[in-house]
Amino acid sequence: QVQLVVSGGGLVQAGGSLSLSCAVSGSIFSINNMGWYRQTPGKQRELVAAITSGGSTNYGDSVKGRFTISRDNAKNTVYLQMNRLKPDDTGVYYCRITNSVGGSYWGQGTQVTVSS
Repeated sequence: QVQLVVSGGGLVQAGGSLSLSCAVSGSIFSINNMGWYRQTPGKQRELVAAITSGGSTNYGDSVKGRFTISRDNAKNTVYLQMNRLKPDDTGVYYCRITNSVGGSYWGQGTQVTVSS
């Protein structure tokens, strides 16, 4: 059984920073991609940032230059550092991982609220 435990999130004023982490445990085999997605009411879940096993990163256009994704392969953990937050960053953030045998797993969501 695979578990993804998300930590972080909360309420912050615009311009502030927050960090998220997602720790993966269980029979995961080899983790390939790790990523963060967010969902806001009335919108589809969108990619925020992703990182491959080799460390290549990909960001959504709205967060480029403000958010940084990283991973610690020894700890099976992915992080998201969010700086210069905007009210539009408000939403529920989810982590997702894929593994080497085609599995895809989602963590529980965590609320990020940015006040203006």
